[in-house]
Amino acid sequence: MKPELRKIIRSQKKALGAEALVQMSLPTVERVTANPEYQKAGRVMLYYPLWDEVDTRPLITRALDDGKRVILPTVVGDDIIPVEVTRQTVWVKGPFDIMEPVAERYNEDIDFILVPGVAFDMNLNRLGRGKGYYDRFLSQHADAYRLGICFGFQVLPEIPTEPFDFKMNELLVI
Repeated sequence: MKPELRKIIRSQKKALGAEALVQMSLPTVERVTANPEYQKAGRVMLYYPLWDEVDTRPLITRALDDGKRVILPTVVGDDIIPVEVTRQTVWVKGPFDIMEPVAERYNEDIDFILVPGVAFDMNLNRLGRGKGYYDRFLSQHADAYRLGICFGFQVLPEIPTEPFDFKMNELLVI
C-alpha cells in the first residue's frame, strides 16, 4: 500500500513540475514563522528541499534573520546527522542530490522540527520516502515539536502506519 501511495504522489508532483512547486511554496515563510511553536523556539531544524518538496530555502534565511539557531539534516549512511548552519556555511551536493551544509555535528536539543514527507493524513501520520531516516531521527528527538509540511494534494484520507512511524504534532498544508 505505501509504495502505491508514493507512486501516486510522485506522479502528481511530476505532472505539476518543479517550477510550479516552487511557486506553490511562496507562502511557506509567512505560514511557518506565524506558527507559535516556531516563534518560541530558539533551535529550529529545517531542511534543504529536494525539487519535489515544499521549498524552504527562503525560510532558512529568514530563520537566521530571526536569530534562530538553524539546524539542517545531513545523511550519513542510514542516518540523519544534524548540523548547525550559519551565513558562512559552505554547501555541497550530498546523497540523493540534496545540497548539504559542511559543518560539525549538532549535539544539543532541538525545539522545533519542520518535517517533509511524501504524504500526510489528518491524523498527523506521515508517509516518508521509505528508508526510515526521519522516523529514526524523530524517535531520538521526541520532545521537539514536529510540524509536518506539504502541499494540499499530499494530504490523504489515511496513511497505513507501522509501530515505528512517528506522528507529527501538527500539519501545515501549503
